[in-house]
Amino acid sequence: MLYNLLYPLHEYFTVFNVFKYITFRTIYATVTALLMTLLLGPVFIAMLKKIGCAQNVREDGPSTHRVKEGTPTAGGLLVLLSVILSSLLWADITNHYVWIMMFAIIGMGAIGFIDDYKKIKYANSKGISAKQKLLFQAAVAVVIALMLYLEPDFNTRLSIPFFKEVLPDLGVFYPVFVLVVIVGASNAVNLTDGLDGLATGLVLIVSATYLLFSYITGHFGLSDYLKITYIAGTGELTVICGALVGACMGFLWYNTHPAQIFMGDVGSLALGGSLGTIAVITKHEILLALVGGVFVIEALSVIFQVGSFKLRKKRIFEMAPIHHHFELKGWAEPKIIVRFWIAGIVLALLAISTLKLR
Repeated sequence: MLYNLLYPLHEYFTVFNVFKYITFRTIYATVTALLMTLLLGPVFIAMLKKIGCAQNVREDGPSTHRVKEGTPTAGGLLVLLSVILSSLLWADITNHYVWIMMFAIIGMGAIGFIDDYKKIKYANSKGISAKQKLLFQAAVAVVIALMLYLEPDFNTRLSIPFFKEVLPDLGVFYPVFVLVVIVGASNAVNLTDGLDGLATGLVLIVSATYLLFSYITGHFGLSDYLKITYIAGTGELTVICGALVGACMGFLWYNTHPAQIFMGDVGSLALGGSLGTIAVITKHEILLALVGGVFVIEALSVIFQVGSFKLRKKRIFEMAPIHHHFELKGWAEPKIIVRFWIAGIVLALLAISTLKLR
């Protein structure tokens, strides 16, 4: 918004020329989102306590989690508010990719909000059914897929990490692939959100990585030099990634162990969906599985656990998702969180290396 309002004034006052630069606006989107979450955090926590938005711990979970019963939840609302306002303030609001991202965040956030509302209202940890959740997520993802697919010049080819010449074209099947990526990312982040600050820190890492990818993809010179697909307009997603980084940093201040507030499904579903959407728009869909490798492992641990129990009546892990397995093995919660963050950073660095290893 500031870009649209103030940049035209650069013809009269050269100081406004800085709004042309995505790097400048990304920095201030990050700072804005950070300050919003930091300053509004205490107010938000007090408000959630007042209206009774308390966490209900799953009965079959680790016994150490009992002390978390009653901690304010649905804090993802603060994260989403910070991301949306910061993005609209510093991004070019005439860019259609910005509005696709807003739809992804708000759409997935609405599903998470309904889920959190039911959990709080009925004082249990179940919320809406898995089938209902998947159906709503698929509906949001299909709309996003069609918004992209119906663009006259949108590329339906896939970029394969490490192979610059391998670009398979999915054609009419591309919307189905988009659905899988967005819904998969949304649920993977949701499953990972089980320890204080775990998902928040990992989303921060992935967002920072895609900040770089978005900038390069939307920059003709850099994308040509690195031999990756150039997509005009995707540079504005850099600003949104910056807002995600800032909001996660601010929220982590209150969400780190021992957490004063939980993200809830309203945050995890929306943040996961937004990462999937960014990956799709920037044509780095497959790379998301590497950057967000920890999310993938968390999701697979649940799939394998359920599959094994149904087929063999035996469990692979002590408990799924896998972070609970390590808890039951005796690892302290902060140790699990930091080690998973380290793994996330290493995977992000490997993903960035693919920009040259082609």
